[in-house]
Amino acid sequence: MSELPLIIEPDELEQHLNDEGLLIIDLCKHAQYVQGHIPGAAFLEYGHITGMNKPTMGLLPDEAQLSHILSTLGMTPETHVVAYDDEGGGKAARLIWTLNAAGHTKTSLLNGGLISWANEGHSLDNEAVHTTPAHYEVSYSNMDVVADTDYILKNLENKNVALLDARSAAEYDGSKKFAERGGHIPGAIHFEWTDGMDRQRDYRLLADDELKSKLNALGLTEDKEIIVYCQTHHRSALSYFMLKQLGYEKVRGYPGSWSEWGNRMDTPVEV
Repeated sequence: MSELPLIIEPDELEQHLNDEGLLIIDLCKHAQYVQGHIPGAAFLEYGHITGMNKPTMGLLPDEAQLSHILSTLGMTPETHVVAYDDEGGGKAARLIWTLNAAGHTKTSLLNGGLISWANEGHSLDNEAVHTTPAHYEVSYSNMDVVADTDYILKNLENKNVALLDARSAAEYDGSKKFAERGGHIPGAIHFEWTDGMDRQRDYRLLADDELKSKLNALGLTEDKEIIVYCQTHHRSALSYFMLKQLGYEKVRGYPGSWSEWGNRMDTPVEV
């Protein structure tokens, strides 16, 4: 199989559907998968790729748990994963970020996901795909893509580090809260995850030059390390992917995100 790009268009993916070593993973709701999915795509429940320690949600899953799940899907270290969902890419990007944390970089996101695939006339299947189990052992060996609370606290005054808050404006300003406290991490810049989507083009990411212009105007420039977060690092996983697609070299996701920061009493909050 020839190397696939980080972000792949439906027309290009269709040419590779039968490639050996390719694993297409569907992260839509199961009802949608049963109704119609990309031919050959294996279903993966989103909840299986996140962990929790209530009230903190959206943590990295247990290594053994994820090893079992990926092995069941037939994944090996040589497998190239193409992930998609039907919400604009948050769930699919979270899988890619998780795999990146485990050192697996043979990953692609379908631009626009099931929305672009279906709306542009590509075929759908409704037969469940049964994969042949393989052996895949997860070890979180690439923590350069992960930020924890202590890391953020140590870098709040670091001018070379910027925080991107991918939540809604109401969550950012504290008028809506899903944790003990509302607001945002001090200094965080608001760029809602949907601000990077092009609804007129089936929820693809905006063109690179348009995205770069928006981000640069906010001070989220390529020379900085960018830490992205939302409520549980679901929405902000797409922000992570967006930045990697644009060529940003230093990007970290904050698992737990506001469900951790906003529920702790020892973290500063800005409203």
